Amino acid sequence: MSRLHSHTESHLIARIGWLRAAVLGANDGIVSTASLIVGVAAASADKAAILVAAVAGLIAGAMSMAAGEYVSVSSQSDTERADLAREKKELAQDDEAEHRELAAIYMARGLDEDLARKVAEQLMAKNALRAHARDELGISDVTSARPIQAALTSAATFAVGAFCPLAAAFLAPKPLVVWVVGLSSLVFLAVLGAAGASAGGAGRTKAVLRVAFWGAVAMLVTAGIGRLFGAIV
Repeated sequence: MSRLHSHTESHLIARIGWLRAAVLGANDGIVSTASLIVGVAAASADKAAILVAAVAGLIAGAMSMAAGEYVSVSSQSDTERADLAREKKELAQDDEAEHRELAAIYMARGLDEDLARKVAEQLMAKNALRAHARDELGISDVTSARPIQAALTSAATFAVGAFCPLAAAFLAPKPLVVWVVGLSSLVFLAVLGAAGASAGGAGRTKAVLRVAFWGAVAMLVTAGIGRLFGAIV
C-alpha cells in the first residue's frame, strides 16, 4: 500500500462549534455559581440561603446561556445566509466576473494566473456557490453557525458545571463553605481546562492556568464584596 493511501489525518477543527459552546458553558457554570456561593457565604448567610441562591443561579444561568448562545449564533447564521444570497445573485448576474474574482483569490494565495483560472473554472463548474462561500466568504460546513446546537450544548454544560460547586456547598459544613467551594472549584476548573484542551488537541498547561486564574479572581472579588456587605449589614 502506498504512503498516500496508508496515511490518514485526524483534524479536530470540526469540533470547534460545539466545543466552544461546551467549554464556555461549563466554565461559566463553575465560575458564576462558585462566585455566587462564595459571595453569599462570605456575607454570613445561613446554609439554606446559600443553597437556594446556588440553585437559582444554576437554573437562571442555564436559561441565560441557552438564550444568549441561540441569539448570538443565530445572528451569525443570519449574516451567513444573507452573504450567500448576495453571492448567489452575483453569480447569476455576472458569472464571468465571479470567475475572475475567485481566480484572483487563488493568485493571491500563490498560484500562477493560468493555474488559478483553471482551478476557479473547475471548482465553479462543480458548485460555484460552495466555491465562493468557502474561499471568498470563509463559510464551510465545518465552521457554519448552528444556533440550536450551541444553545443546547451551553445550557447543558452550564448546568453540569454549576452543579459541581453546588454539590460542594451542600456537603461542606457552614464555616468551611467558602474554602471548600473555592478550592474544589479551582480543581473543577483545572479539570475542565485540561479536558477542553485535550478535546481540541491543544496544550493542557496553558489552558489549566488560564481558567484557574480567572476563576480565582472572580471568586476573590465576590468573596470580598460579600464580606464587605455582611459587615455593613
